[in-house]
Amino acid sequence: MKGTLPRQQTLLMALVIVVVDQVSKGWASNALQGGDTLALLPQLLSLQLVHNTGAAFSVLQNSTALLGLLSLGVSIALILWIWRQRVLPFWQALAAAALLGGTLGNGIDRWRLGHVVDFLALEPIDFPIFNGADVAINLAVLCFAIDLWTRRGDTRRN
Repeated sequence: MKGTLPRQQTLLMALVIVVVDQVSKGWASNALQGGDTLALLPQLLSLQLVHNTGAAFSVLQNSTALLGLLSLGVSIALILWIWRQRVLPFWQALAAAALLGGTLGNGIDRWRLGHVVDFLALEPIDFPIFNGADVAINLAVLCFAIDLWTRRGDTRRN
């Protein structure tokens, strides 16, 4: 089908996101020990290690167990939903893969470490430090919006 991806490719994309996220967090944890800050893109993006026990914008600080269970529940629901689809519309597949990969990436940190490893810091603005999984989750929202926009009026929606 044109403009679709099979469920296996969607799950494979999610797995790639998890692997890239975990490898980048492992590298950051080793390279940024001792409070070091490294300029990645001067005046735009730097690397600074932070251990976050909350969710986005430090909401629900010290709620690692609750957030870990939430990550697990969302991940299981997404896997089951993706698996029930034979194929997914392109933007919906990208969104589902990014959301699953990001949720699993941060969930693995919570389950394994008791916190999420954040290390990407925007310099020109005062913005919370984040990680690749956070980027994936935000891209998922954008992809879901594009999917809704491009398929509006389509009577064949899943």
